[in-house]
Amino acid sequence: MAGVRDIRRRIRSVRNMQQITKAMKMVSAAKLRKAQQKLNAARPYAHQLQGVLERLSQVPGDTVHPLLIKRPVQKVVYVVITSDRGLCGGYNSNLIRKTAGLIAETPQEVKLVTVGRKGRDFFRRGKIEFLAEFVALGDEPSYNQAKEIAQEVVRLYEQGEADEVYLMYTEFVSAINAKPTQVKLLPIEKPEGKQSKQYIFEPSPDEILASLLPKYVETQIFRSILEGKASEQGARMTAMSSATDNAKDMIDRLSLIMNRARQAAITKEISEIVGGAAALD
Repeated sequence: MAGVRDIRRRIRSVRNMQQITKAMKMVSAAKLRKAQQKLNAARPYAHQLQGVLERLSQVPGDTVHPLLIKRPVQKVVYVVITSDRGLCGGYNSNLIRKTAGLIAETPQEVKLVTVGRKGRDFFRRGKIEFLAEFVALGDEPSYNQAKEIAQEVVRLYEQGEADEVYLMYTEFVSAINAKPTQVKLLPIEKPEGKQSKQYIFEPSPDEILASLLPKYVETQIFRSILEGKASEQGARMTAMSSATDNAKDMIDRLSLIMNRARQAAITKEISEIVGGAAALD
């Protein structure tokens, strides 16, 4: 059995670690609130923009735009959005596992665009070609950062480097629930069915589409990044909460072991004293 001094030293180390995990939990909770506010503000805009595009795409006419053109699928690009840092439970591993499974099932040539260090570092160990990588977006990513990513993705599609582009991100449901999600980004598909209302567009639908389609890609990527950031902070908060609770349990167990060790040492000393006194008699 370890000595009382060693156990006390270990308890002190665990208590210091508990203070760190508790502080990280509080920081993640504050960042989660900010991430949720930004996400709740971005979701309605993305939804309304998608609705406008649906109405535009159903206007009679031969609308031709590079982002609407479908080609025979020979090259598939996955845009994988992970975090730059760890200590967030299964947030990164769940998304990476889902992406790796989809890549294994894809018969076409697969290429990657990674957002975040964790996804980049994992897939770099494989033989998949990287077309672009983006890291250090921070805890509060801006729309300009998403726009830069979107411009690169659009350029790859227009130049024929990709025939289909999929977004891989984690959809935020709650602080303890996040869902790895796959969304087809390009080509943008026209919805089926007929609209019940007729709309008059000014300027022409073609001009509006030419302006809105790149904006749509930017918005989808920005919303996906915000979904991922909220999911990351929620996962980190939950992981740090579990670590804090586990540290408390470990301190309780070590304290019990230390008390037993102290009791055994005292009992041994008393036995030696009694034995010495008996020997003198």
